[in-house]
Amino acid sequence: MGTVAVVGGGVIGLSIAWRAACAGWTVTVHDPAPGSGASWVAGGMLAPLSEGWPGEEHVLELGAASLGRWPEFGDRLQRATGCDLFTSDGSLTVALDAADAADLRTVAEWVQAQGHEMRVLTRAEIRDLEPSLGPRIRLGLLAPTELAVDNRVLVDALHRACVDTGVRFVAATVDSLDELRADRVVLAAGSASARVWPGLPVRPVKGEILRLRARPGATPAPNRTIRGSVHGRPAYLVPRGDGLVVGATQYEADDTQVTVAGVRDLIADAEALLPAIGEYELYEATAGLRPMSPDNLPLIGRLSERVVAATGHGRNGVLFTPITADAVLAELADDPLPEAKNADPQRFSKEGL
Repeated sequence: MGTVAVVGGGVIGLSIAWRAACAGWTVTVHDPAPGSGASWVAGGMLAPLSEGWPGEEHVLELGAASLGRWPEFGDRLQRATGCDLFTSDGSLTVALDAADAADLRTVAEWVQAQGHEMRVLTRAEIRDLEPSLGPRIRLGLLAPTELAVDNRVLVDALHRACVDTGVRFVAATVDSLDELRADRVVLAAGSASARVWPGLPVRPVKGEILRLRARPGATPAPNRTIRGSVHGRPAYLVPRGDGLVVGATQYEADDTQVTVAGVRDLIADAEALLPAIGEYELYEATAGLRPMSPDNLPLIGRLSERVVAATGHGRNGVLFTPITADAVLAELADDPLPEAKNADPQRFSKEGL
């Protein structure tokens, strides 16, 4: 083994640091405020099937492979820390009009053809499963194997696991990888990765979310993650122990200011899915920066003999956490993970980055 410097302390960087320390590496995480970026703002959905679309076979393949790793990864982390990560089983995507219903049928046929379980539900079946949803809903798509986790519990658990396995933390921004003396470097700096490795095709995309608490007497939250499209805008409701996470806007912007328009749209869209949402307490509105790649696949693999990328996870950083950790540990062992081959960061240039 040897020494590893992990640049970035979100769920990706922390999971890699924990797993590398467990494998015998001496690990240091460099981040001025671990867990405070996009990982802290995330919805925590593990929904590669519901987000699938024909033509994005590689995204579905990687997402499904990571979803399949989540039960073991989550159980191992829960045993190590005592934290309860999972908040729901199953995702229900709903359609409010004929066009969205047609899209759901397209997704269902395509995902089923890839060998994954999805069920098309009628209006009556939706009412039986989730009676609090709105009367305008006409069709649903159930993905029973999809999960959701509490992203903030996940961040805290990973940080605790890192400390318990001897990971060292340096609360500072890294401006150049050359200043790091470790044998290997893992670049997991999210939307800031391109600043550290110029030319890396990762850009920040702003997303706003709301956190709601159930007030006494309020209509109970759905048991599953609820997804839908309202006026062309994707919306989701993710259960939490005390309420719901509502998301998410998407802007090509690099600020983390919450806008009035964003909050307005999120509330209106959530109310179309769950009419009783007005009974809940709005206790937080937050924005984060998703690290997006050009093709919606992350960048996981070698940038040089010494540097391994683990970035560009876009909306799916929490989902991709287990497979990214596995892939980076495989790279550190000089034995690349076959399931991550399509996430090779060199795919954007024949000459490399």
